[in-house]
Amino acid sequence: MYHAHVPTMEIETLEAWDTNIATATSITGWVMQSVDLGSRLTDLERVDPRGALFLGCVLPDDTVDDLRDRGALVFPQLPALPFNAYRPLLYRPADLYDALLGGEQYARTSDARIYAWATSMPDPTPLHATLAMSLHDHAISDALDELCADLDARRTVGIMGGHAVPRGSDAYVGAARLASRLSLAGYTVMTGGGPGAMEAANLGAHLAGQYAVLSHAIDTLSATPTYAGNETMWAATALEIRGSTRATGRSIGVPTWYYGHEPTNVFPMQIAKYFSNALREDTLLQRCRGGLIYLPGAAGTVQEVFQAATSNYYSPDPEQVFPMIFVGARHWTTELPVWPLIEALGSGRTMGERLLLVDDVDEAADYLIERG
Repeated sequence: MYHAHVPTMEIETLEAWDTNIATATSITGWVMQSVDLGSRLTDLERVDPRGALFLGCVLPDDTVDDLRDRGALVFPQLPALPFNAYRPLLYRPADLYDALLGGEQYARTSDARIYAWATSMPDPTPLHATLAMSLHDHAISDALDELCADLDARRTVGIMGGHAVPRGSDAYVGAARLASRLSLAGYTVMTGGGPGAMEAANLGAHLAGQYAVLSHAIDTLSATPTYAGNETMWAATALEIRGSTRATGRSIGVPTWYYGHEPTNVFPMQIAKYFSNALREDTLLQRCRGGLIYLPGAAGTVQEVFQAATSNYYSPDPEQVFPMIFVGARHWTTELPVWPLIEALGSGRTMGERLLLVDDVDEAADYLIERG
């Protein structure tokens, strides 16, 4: 039997509820996500809730029973989790580094506690834990969809590179300069959200066009060149810089607790952090329709190369084939000879027309900016 599509309205804040409920007689098709509706019981009694979906909302038990009896679907909050499985918004640095901002050690932050929870699971992971992580990642994807709906996909570019690049190194400075130029030219920069080249790119986008401020920030950060064994100072120094500077560009970080030993960097505008690395990789690469720039990296970066190459190779629409730019000819032809294989895959295809191998980050930036 055919059922007509019911338009969906997502309610993620009490303010959104109040704005939309005033004249409503039915909330069929509405999705309420992590909203405390305990003070809006009169509204709930007045409207028809058939087909409405409540995800992790705060409601009295008798109201939950009443809503279910009248045809609503109510999914309760999941207990004993260090995260909200129905999180309605992307993360901000203060959400992940809450304890650090309060003067405590990195191990007490939400970022570290969630990673500790995830790695404490036995093998195979219990059903309740996989369900919680899947619900969380679905919620993050939904929040990222909402953010990206207001962005031009053709002006969103990914910068990929090694997590082990030390602060203050030439590679770090180059990644920051690259992102600064692209962000100043109107691009939204996306990275894997971790340390190294990813942090440099998010920092460069954060301080787009502020080259003197960027240089000073890198000098300050270089006093703690790596997070390894010093996560608290590594993150605290970055939080001080973020808090004392003005953002002039836009970037998004997409990290994962799968690599939770690598702390999330604090410079993205917003952070879409996932449990599933496979979902995170696909989400990151598919949103960078303006192109992907590969700085020197190792296994993780190579994985991102071939995942994107597969999408480009099999794309049925030439307009959906995005540029893939490799920075560092020696790295990509000799140290990790990815380029010859990628070039061979692209031969005679639209993909091949959008491959570029350069030695300098400014050449990569010039290519995308001139391409528009």
